[in-house]
Amino acid sequence: MSSVTLRLSVMMFLQFFIWGGWFVTLGTFLGNSLGATGSEIGMAFSTQSWGAIIAPFVVGLIADRYFNAERVLGVLHLIGALLMYQMYQAQNFGNFYPYVLGYMTAYMPTLALVNSVSFGQMQDPSKEFGKVRVWGTVGWIVAGLVISYGFSWDSTEAIAGGMLRNTFLLCSLVSLLMGLFSFTLPATPPKVAGESTGLREILGIDALSMLRERNFLIFFLSSILICIPLAFYYQNANPFLTDIGVENATGKMTIGQMSEVLFMLALPVFLNRFGIKITLLLGMFAWALRYVLFAYGNADSGVLLLLTGIALHGICYDFFFVSGQIYTNAKATEHSRSAAQGLITLATYGVGMLIGFAVAGQITDMYTQQDERIWASIWLFPAGFAFVVLVLFGFIFKTEKVSANA
Repeated sequence: MSSVTLRLSVMMFLQFFIWGGWFVTLGTFLGNSLGATGSEIGMAFSTQSWGAIIAPFVVGLIADRYFNAERVLGVLHLIGALLMYQMYQAQNFGNFYPYVLGYMTAYMPTLALVNSVSFGQMQDPSKEFGKVRVWGTVGWIVAGLVISYGFSWDSTEAIAGGMLRNTFLLCSLVSLLMGLFSFTLPATPPKVAGESTGLREILGIDALSMLRERNFLIFFLSSILICIPLAFYYQNANPFLTDIGVENATGKMTIGQMSEVLFMLALPVFLNRFGIKITLLLGMFAWALRYVLFAYGNADSGVLLLLTGIALHGICYDFFFVSGQIYTNAKATEHSRSAAQGLITLATYGVGMLIGFAVAGQITDMYTQQDERIWASIWLFPAGFAFVVLVLFGFIFKTEKVSANA
C-alpha cells in the first residue's frame, strides 16, 4: 500500500468512524437522556437531510472554485469538533438542536470532499476507489464495536446513567484529529475556471430532462418514497433494540454494515443476471421484510428475527440505492452524469428523508402511551408503506437492461 493510499484509507476510516460513533445511538440518547419526544427526535435526525440539501452548494460553490478540497475538509471538521463538544454539554433538547443542525450542515459536505480528495489522487478511480472507500465502512463498524463492547455505553445501566453522552465527546476528539489530519492530505486544488461547476450543475438542472422519460421518473419518485421507511431505521432501530433489552445493540447493528460489504460483491451478478427492475424490487422487498421481522422479534426467543432484520441492510441499501446510482449513471448522458447523481442524492437524502424523519417522528408519538412505545405498530407502518411502493413500482416500471459496469 502506497503512502498516499494509506493516508486516504485513514481519512475514510476517521470520516465514517465519526458518523457511526454518534448517529446510530442518537435516538436512544435523545429519548433517554434529554427526554425528547418522537417528533423532536425526528427533527434532530432531519438535520442530516438539511445538511444534504446544503452540501452541494458548499462543495460546488466553494471547494470546486476557490480552495483546496483537503483544506475545506480540515476546516469543516475542526468546526465540527467544536459543535460536537457543545452537543456533549447540552442538557436539554432546546440547547442540543441548534448544535446538531450546525454540525450536520458542516459534516454532510465532507462526504463529497473525501471523495474529491480520493479521486484527485487516483489514476483509475473505478479500480482504486473501492479499496479506499471500504475503510469508511470499517470505521463505522469499529465505532459501533467500541461503543458497545469497548466502553459498554449502550448497556441498560450505562444508558440510565447517561453514559451515551460520552459518544459526543469521543467523536469530538476524533473530529479534531480528522481536522488536523486533513491538512496533511495530498493537495487537491479547485477546478480550473473553465471546468468550474456551474449553478445549473449544482442544482441538477441539467439532469431534469431525464425526468421526461417515464421509467426514470417512476424510479425517481419511488426513490423519494422508499426513503420514508428508510428514515424509520435510522431514527428508531437503536432505541428499539435497547428498549426491548437487546444487549450491545450498537455493536450488533454493525452486522448491517458487514452485510453491506458482502452484498456489494453480489450486486453486479444480480444486475447482469436479473436486470435492474428485479434488483430494485428485491431492495424494496428487503425493507418491508426487515420491518416485519422487527415487529415480531424480541430480545429472547425472537432475537434471530431481529438479527436477520439487521443483516438485511446489505440488500436494502445495495440493491436499491447503489443499483439506483448505477441506473442513474447509465441513463444520464456523459455531460449530465454528475448533475444526475446530484439530483438523485438531493431527492433521496435531502427531500425523501426529510419527509421520512418527520413521518417517523409522528408515527412514533402516535404509538407511544405513557412513555411506552408500541413497537410492533411502529414497525408495521414502514413495512406496509414499503410494500405499497414495491407493488406500484412492480406494476408501473418497465423492464430494461442495465449493465453493472455502467
